[in-house]
Amino acid sequence: MQSWASAPLPAVPGRGPELRLYDTSDRQVRPVAAGPTATMYVCGITPYDATHLGHAATYLTFDLIHRVWLDLGHQVHYVQNVTDVDDPLFERANRDGIDWRDLAAREVALFRDDMAALRVLPPREYVAATEAVAEVVELVEKMVASGAAYIVDDAEFPDVYFRADATSEFGYESGYDRDTMLALFAERGGDPDRPGKTDRLDALLWRAERPGEPSWPSPFGPGRPGWHVECAAIALSRIGSTIDIQGGGSDLIFPHHEFTAAHAESVSGERRFARHYVHAGMIGWDGHKMSKSRGNLVLVSGLRAQGVEPAAIRLGLLAGHYRADRDWGPQVLADANTRLQRWRAATTLPAGPDSTDVIARVRRYLADDLDTPKALAALDGWTTDALEYGGHDSAAPHAVAAAVDALLGVELSSRR
Repeated sequence: MQSWASAPLPAVPGRGPELRLYDTSDRQVRPVAAGPTATMYVCGITPYDATHLGHAATYLTFDLIHRVWLDLGHQVHYVQNVTDVDDPLFERANRDGIDWRDLAAREVALFRDDMAALRVLPPREYVAATEAVAEVVELVEKMVASGAAYIVDDAEFPDVYFRADATSEFGYESGYDRDTMLALFAERGGDPDRPGKTDRLDALLWRAERPGEPSWPSPFGPGRPGWHVECAAIALSRIGSTIDIQGGGSDLIFPHHEFTAAHAESVSGERRFARHYVHAGMIGWDGHKMSKSRGNLVLVSGLRAQGVEPAAIRLGLLAGHYRADRDWGPQVLADANTRLQRWRAATTLPAGPDSTDVIARVRRYLADDLDTPKALAALDGWTTDALEYGGHDSAAPHAVAAAVDALLGVELSSRR
């Protein structure tokens, strides 16, 4: 599947500290021990509606990681999927009287436009679930053969399920107790009450063909992939049995990321699928999580259509820490616009205060679990000094603008 075009990335002299991130499974901030090529898998959209600010905040989080890695001199092998075969997509397509493939194509195109506008660096590989069915089938075959999966005794719908106890450390990523797991499993796409399962937590790997649903051939009969196994198969085939970061929103911690990791570990024998499990907080509106089911979405494309600059959207989302659940509102956007205009005014001056310290501070704050509030405050301080007191370094405004572009993804030169 085609990704989106990458914005040019300015070179910034120097180098910051190594990246440290909060790991969900370890419940602490610790170093990210990436090699020369850093690897990252981030769960993509289910394309049945437009990109909202909750999506944008998640992808901005991993864009910052991407940028920090590049600034440190790493190559980055970043893979993102598109879940273009799933119940919500079929339900929306049926509701709107459109072919599910056409709906998916339309929304993926809009998502790509939104990501390009927000200057999110594209993944190296952008993979649709429908492009990876053969890999899913192969992975499910291995799990059935090893006993990690089984076919339910159901003559009409012989679905294939993963045994939740197939890996000895299942649950290490989320740290949730069984009751919490069951509650979230039922809430987030699981089927704890499906007859024929050996455990209520067992997760669907292959859904046998139902009337009116798309299907593909397999040794278990025609059907389609389950949700979690799709990501496991794509990550294993594109990156390998261990990756540096598995990422997404905090609502994916369980069941999606827990099961994705367990699926991969059950066939690879690795103790951990990812060295770091990284999750972004939720974006709310009026005190509630922004979600399609609640209908309280603020769409990136909608803001763009109103004339809101993508750079302001980006700054508004970066004003809060990536792990924090936080609200979006008119004041957040107004503050972001004010900040953007002040930064632009300061970086168009003929000279300014020395840039060395502020760029070093931005790098240091981003390396410390992506502390964007402190990074933005450091730049606000430099901006105030530049606008109120001036400076004698003619190279400083350009250097700061380049660092803001490369590290934070905010272009300041567009209005010159």
